[in-house]
Amino acid sequence: MGNAMKTLNDIQNYYGSQLAKAALELGAIRLNVSEPFRWASGYRMPIYNDNRQFLSSSAYRALICDAFSDMVESLSLKVDNIAGTATAGIPHATSLADRLNKSLSYVRSSNKDHGLGHQIEGLGRDGSYNGASVLLIEDLISTGSSSIKAVEAIRGANGVCDTCLGIFTYGLQASYDAFDALKPSCCYHTILSYDLMVKIAEETGYINAEEAAALREWRADPFGWGEKRGFAKE
Repeated sequence: MGNAMKTLNDIQNYYGSQLAKAALELGAIRLNVSEPFRWASGYRMPIYNDNRQFLSSSAYRALICDAFSDMVESLSLKVDNIAGTATAGIPHATSLADRLNKSLSYVRSSNKDHGLGHQIEGLGRDGSYNGASVLLIEDLISTGSSSIKAVEAIRGANGVCDTCLGIFTYGLQASYDAFDALKPSCCYHTILSYDLMVKIAEETGYINAEEAAALREWRADPFGWGEKRGFAKE
């Protein structure tokens, strides 16, 4: 990416557009308004996201790393340690840590039930970040709950974590509220936004205008959308 395009918005549009096309082609993002997917929660949703599909391509892994690297520069982030969420954030955190020549760690959703019982791996014998500035790398931000738990774990291990970067977000209000509620607050930015994904999907013919409108309606009321269309929670 050229030096003239270094604002966060430019970075997200540049890389996000490429990533949206790749995600739809690979099946990392699947959209179906007429036969919505059943999520683990039982709700029927018109979108399914699996960013692990990107791992199959070195070019896409590099694209994600380039985007994160440019975002770190654009945001003027002070970074001592790159922390990935287990498991989907780990490969991208590793690539970025190698690119920036930074320490690497990863955060489980909970403590191990054996051995030393660590929730965070990659720390020294004392199990502390010792005041280091930690950048959290996430793959998907939905309601934000899993990311919030990771931030809290990092802070509990004496790490300073006020920024999370992710690959994709649904842009749900719940996620913004969850991050804002942290004290001190933590902000998140993703390479690809939901709005840009819908725009690219429509432009490329993956969906039509009516389906695009339905997808925008879902984002406004994700947990009521399915029932309104006759798809009850299972």
